[in-house]
Amino acid sequence: MLVHPLIDPVALRLGPVAIHWYGITYLAAFGLFFWLGLRRLRHEPYASAQGAAAWTRRDVEDVLFLGVIGVITGGRLGYCLLYKPAYYLGNPLEILALWQGGMSFHGGMLGVIAALVWFARSRHKHWLSVADFVAPCVPTGLAAGRIGNFINGELWGRMADESLPWAMVFRGAGDSPRHPSQLYQFLLEGLLLFAMLWLYARRPRARGQVAAAFLLLYGVLRFCAEYFREPDAFLGLLALNLSMGQWLCLPMIAGGMGLWLWAARQPQRD
Repeated sequence: MLVHPLIDPVALRLGPVAIHWYGITYLAAFGLFFWLGLRRLRHEPYASAQGAAAWTRRDVEDVLFLGVIGVITGGRLGYCLLYKPAYYLGNPLEILALWQGGMSFHGGMLGVIAALVWFARSRHKHWLSVADFVAPCVPTGLAAGRIGNFINGELWGRMADESLPWAMVFRGAGDSPRHPSQLYQFLLEGLLLFAMLWLYARRPRARGQVAAAFLLLYGVLRFCAEYFREPDAFLGLLALNLSMGQWLCLPMIAGGMGLWLWAARQPQRD
């Protein structure tokens, strides 16, 4: 079995300034989003859109800026309110202590949705069209974040059989081999989700269907990956032996299916 490599979480020190690997993965996520967003400008219906529906490089820059704010704000508030509400309600100032860690994907997603609605209203675009534009550009950022989790040796998996070739011992998780669930999520919610969404979005779809596909596919892939990820120690497994992450994925799956079916029944618009 393998042992998780001891990697210094600080990638570079410049005097008093420490640049962490996790911060670099966030920068990589935002850079990948911007690059993919520029490529999305060539896809239909965005390439031929006119008037308020038209997209420019400036739009990609602005939606990225607002998305960053939504990810950080929603991710932090989601973690505090969904995972440790009693603690943070009693210590509200610690909500601002981002350097202590603690981010929720589902909270970040709600923050991004709020940012997309704001962007759509300010640019007189339909918010589902904005969501369709953004959705295929997101999974590579999720993949970068999982690499950061692996480098930090956090969010490790459940215990695995010693015969599993890639079973790994994580420092702080005892001497038993575990699934490197960060890498599972990197492959499933990152690379696989990106490939499926990017190919699906290359052809024109009913408005809202690409965003619906993201909700549905991410929910299913994350739900499966959670079976290999150690649940949060302060929560454990909840009803039906499901983790908090799995319970939060169920509304995503239902919402994605409902949105996809609803969008398919709507009359096509320019």
